[in-house]
Amino acid sequence: MPTVTVIVPARPGESRIQALEAVQQLDYPRESLEMIVARGKQPSVQRNAAIKAARGDLIYFLDDDSRPVRESLRHATGHFTNPQVKMVGGPAVCPKDAPWIEQLFAVVLSSWLAVASSRARYTPVGKLRESGEKELILCNLISRRDVLLELGGFDESLYPNEENALMDNIQKRGGKLLYDPEMIAERRPRPTLWAFIKMLLTYGRGRAEQFRLHPTAGSILNFVPPLFCVYLVALLITFAFRPHGDIVARIATWPLAAYGLLLLVDTLLSIPRHRLVRTLAAMPLIILTHICYGLGFWRGLFTRLHRKVAQSDVVLEQVRW
Repeated sequence: MPTVTVIVPARPGESRIQALEAVQQLDYPRESLEMIVARGKQPSVQRNAAIKAARGDLIYFLDDDSRPVRESLRHATGHFTNPQVKMVGGPAVCPKDAPWIEQLFAVVLSSWLAVASSRARYTPVGKLRESGEKELILCNLISRRDVLLELGGFDESLYPNEENALMDNIQKRGGKLLYDPEMIAERRPRPTLWAFIKMLLTYGRGRAEQFRLHPTAGSILNFVPPLFCVYLVALLITFAFRPHGDIVARIATWPLAAYGLLLLVDTLLSIPRHRLVRTLAAMPLIILTHICYGLGFWRGLFTRLHRKVAQSDVVLEQVRW
């Protein structure tokens, strides 16, 4: 059984780390498991510092509030018997006892219309398969340590999306990434609407910055939300300057009508799983998701890329069992 180092970034002074509590309950031999809490202010830098100090053959990345299920780690490490497999990840699902608004956000994040294939990050989708950065999420991800060291870890000028750029790099070199829907960790979504909006803006900005630093064909789909924002602005301008009932104005509404139809189909498909009231409440949030992500993307196309944080700012804590 491979040795595993669990790496959890945390803020300075953070007292309760839920991931630590969950790791202590994992069905995995204690002699093959170590845990490093990396405290600092930039998660990419924190994780890189912990990777260099880690002793495990595999690195299990969790966020401070990730709670992997008991069998998750033992189940997932079996996939690494194939030497071509470099990373394995699974979904971070909303706990059933989470507040109603958080469960509402989980409905949005599990919607194919809202986030396309990235819905697999937040809900189990399909079967074990070779995958990519669109479906894997860093708060529940296992990697070979040697490949992380070989590639220099995460790009410290990126946050978020540092893991996405790294996964693309691994695949370019012929490594395999697996998505395992049974490798589950519980993680609560953002607690308020404003926090959810800020997350979407940040994700959009991070994707644009990743595209600027590491452009790939896989990022083309991420241009849809920012172009949707441009379309909405153009539509408003059209209605402002065209007479009522003008043919150009009517044609301009056709894409919006198609979008409404897709939203209706997505809602109908979601009702059996999430129930009527919650699904209907999620509809406006799906639209909000596209707009906020698009605005964040536009911002990320013009931001000054982040500076690195000094390595000395990271404090590593070795957890004793």
